[in-house]
Amino acid sequence: MTLIRTPADETEARAVQDELRTRVVLDEPGPPPGTGLVTGVDVAYDDERDVVVAAAVVLDAATLDVVEETTASGRVAFPYVPGLLAFREIPTVLAALESLEHGPGLVVCDGYGLAHPRRFGLASHLGVLTGLPVIGVAKNPFTFTYDPPGERRGDASALVADDGEVVGRALRTQDGVKPVFVSVGHRVSLDNACAHILALSPDFRIPESTRRADALCRRALRAATTG
Repeated sequence: MTLIRTPADETEARAVQDELRTRVVLDEPGPPPGTGLVTGVDVAYDDERDVVVAAAVVLDAATLDVVEETTASGRVAFPYVPGLLAFREIPTVLAALESLEHGPGLVVCDGYGLAHPRRFGLASHLGVLTGLPVIGVAKNPFTFTYDPPGERRGDASALVADDGEVVGRALRTQDGVKPVFVSVGHRVSLDNACAHILALSPDFRIPESTRRADALCRRALRAATTG
C-alpha cells in the first residue's frame, strides 16, 4: 500500500511537490495505445459535508469495455488552493486504485501533469507515488497559452508556459469541438499520451476513461451523501 502524509499547510505542500517532482520519469514512451488496460480516475466533492469520492474505471484499451470499476470515499483533508489540488484528491484516488483486482495499467487523470505551475500536477503526483504510467487530460488549459489547433480530429498545438517551455498539447479529439489539454504525468511520452487520448475518444470530446469515471464518482457521491 502506498503511504502518504497530508501536509500541514501550503508551505509544506509546496515543499513536498518540490521533492517529488525530481522523481518524475520523462524518458519512457509508455505502453502502446490500444493495448492492455487503461484506468480512468476522477473525483467528486461535497464540501458542505466534507466528503470526497474517487472512482477508478478499468477499460480494455482495445475495446473500451469496462473490466472493473471501484470507488472510495473519505474526508477532504486539505483546503482548496490552486496548484495544490492533488493533496485534496490523492488519498482517496489511491484508495480506489488499491482496491482494484485488475490493472490498473495506464492511468488517465482528469487533471494536469507537467502542465502545472510547479510542473507537478495530479497526474505526475499520482505517477510518482504509484510508479504507474499516468497521463493528465484536462478540459481547460489552466494558466498556459496555446494557438488553436486545426479543426480536424487529431490536430494539436503546443501548450506553452510563460517561460516558453512546452508542457503539453491542446488536442482536438473530435472534428470542430473544443480541444482537451493533454500533459505527461509519469513514464509516458507526450506523443504517446496524445495517441492514447485519441484512442480513448472515438465518439466524444472527453476520453471514455474520464467520462465513465466522472459518471461513477458522481453517482457514488450522491449515494454517500443522501439517505
